[in-house]
Amino acid sequence: MSRILIIEDEEAIADLEKDYLELSDFQVDIENTGDVGLKRALTDDYDLIILDLMLPGIDGFEVCKKIREEKNVPILMVSAKKDDIDKIRGLGLGADDYMTKPFSPSELVARVKAHLARYNRLVGTNEKKNDVVEIRGIKIDKTARRVYIDGEEKNFTTKEFDLLTFLAENPNHVFTKEELFREIWDMDSIGDIATVTVHIKKIREKIEYDTANPQYIETIWGVGYRFKV
Repeated sequence: MSRILIIEDEEAIADLEKDYLELSDFQVDIENTGDVGLKRALTDDYDLIILDLMLPGIDGFEVCKKIREEKNVPILMVSAKKDDIDKIRGLGLGADDYMTKPFSPSELVARVKAHLARYNRLVGTNEKKNDVVEIRGIKIDKTARRVYIDGEEKNFTTKEFDLLTFLAENPNHVFTKEELFREIWDMDSIGDIATVTVHIKKIREKIEYDTANPQYIETIWGVGYRFKV
């Protein structure tokens, strides 16, 4: 049974989310403050974390940053704040997804299942030994989920790794943002593709010598992105 941690200061919302998740056979714990939630996230083993943005003690941005420094667990950030800058900042700190309140509990459950299913497939034990993709100085070790740029290891979040690997395994193919969202997040974008843009930006910062003139991931204006070989 998958374990989920909800870090949410509004108890009514947290309880509702817990009820719906438990009906789908998830084991759910709740913490109502950022500092206690962070401590529990780092000390216990969870399969996914649902993280509110506005929290007492430590806000969701800082909690996300601290978790991502130590763990690769999927993080689903939720907030009543609709500003794109908050969404971009949250995703940039390593959150895998961002939902704006109010949302239906059934949508939350669907996204949780999608993230867990993809994460479990990618970290499963059935991958071939030394399954490696190498392109012009980039080495992607799919078995160990590690990335090396000219021999130096770079840290990637779960979704950053998935996106880079997918593009590198499909070189010279132009993908729209909507296609990349469906492939990596296993769901439709519902008109929101800022997630893809943010993740591409973070990947470029780690693999490109000059992010203003990328040599690996090209932007095809008006269409999407292409990994160039």
